[in-house]
Amino acid sequence: MYYIEVIAPMAGITNGKFCSKLATKGFDMVTIGGYNADRKTINAGHMIIQRGRAEFDIPETELITHISQQTNIIKNQADWDGMVSVNIRATTPQPIIEISKLKGVDVVEINAHCQQPEIMDLKCGQALLMELNLLNEFTKEVVKKCTSKVSVKIRANTQNTDIITISRIVEDAGADFLHVDAVKPGYKNADYSVITSIKENTDIFLIGNNSIHDVKSARKMMSAGADGISMARSLKDGITPFDLSLV
Repeated sequence: MYYIEVIAPMAGITNGKFCSKLATKGFDMVTIGGYNADRKTINAGHMIIQRGRAEFDIPETELITHISQQTNIIKNQADWDGMVSVNIRATTPQPIIEISKLKGVDVVEINAHCQQPEIMDLKCGQALLMELNLLNEFTKEVVKKCTSKVSVKIRANTQNTDIITISRIVEDAGADFLHVDAVKPGYKNADYSVITSIKENTDIFLIGNNSIHDVKSARKMMSAGADGISMARSLKDGITPFDLSLV
């Protein structure tokens, strides 16, 4: 078993420049995105931007070039040989498959996490967790046809969902990583019991996310059963909040 530290996606923030500042600070994987990858999700992104949320606003015709450029910014660092992941929201698997073929893209991550209503209305993001047949078929298609590794990012404790069933679907579909936002509604700390339950019921490589901001919280996530940890909000200033080698 090996362990990894990951920069998680933040829409409108985690681009090549942001990730390249942090990649050499102990991270094994950095994630750019989330990106809206087809006409419908891009239009939804425009609506999200209009109400004041940060988003990447990349035209569909320019997305492949943009991702290649962002990946190159990270990969051109001679002193870092980690993985680059791309978090993607799309209504069909095809854009994700195409992005997986780009040089320098080591992992494509299916976004089954976004809770913005404009995205969920398209049966994307978190809505996939309530459409289990769609989640299964979508993930299987990406795994079957992509040329990179595949991750699926999900959100815990969503309404009318069974996290174990969801995790098994992702595992059975052949994904390499399950990236779990272990959110605990109403609390500032993560729901570590979710991580433990998934670990006890699956063998998929499990990346734990949520409320990791110091060595104590990172170790707690690992002790709960995570094979890796990811951070996002605590990195907004472009610096690591603690020494990753201590985890």
